Amino acid sequence: MENTKPTNKINSKNDDITSESDSVSKADTSPIPKKPIKPPKLEDKPFKEFINNHFIPELKISIQKKGTAVSDIRLIEGERPVVGGNCWMLFCEISEQRRFWLCFNKELITSDKTILLAESNSKPSIVESFLIDEKKTTLPLLISRVLQRLNGQKWIGAN
Repeated sequence: MENTKPTNKINSKNDDITSESDSVSKADTSPIPKKPIKPPKLEDKPFKEFINNHFIPELKISIQKKGTAVSDIRLIEGERPVVGGNCWMLFCEISEQRRFWLCFNKELITSDKTILLAESNSKPSIVESFLIDEKKTTLPLLISRVLQRLNGQKWIGAN
């Protein structure tokens, strides 16, 4: 009988192939680089966060840059002046006791809006729809339209 022992020969060519296939399979399992996650747009933030952290500070700065003092500006929920109904309102009082309310029908910046204006501690005498034709509501748009409306009333700027 012939004595047969298993041999432990290593074929260097097979070894190379094994190494290559190992490196290929390791490369296949490595994570694919993902696109950086974009932070949500300001306008996609929750309503109160957007109004309190972005809209109010930016609007206050914008009004003051026009040379008009802001004595009070805040978000309130309550009875809408003149027309009634509960809603969220940005209330603002500027110099010479002029006040305005930007009312949101729902807790969404894209909801229907009205603006009310009052002079010298009187009740609001002007009630208007606000941004009714705009498809997108953005922070710059809200600020520019409020400033435009206040300027039209000759409440801000060099009028």
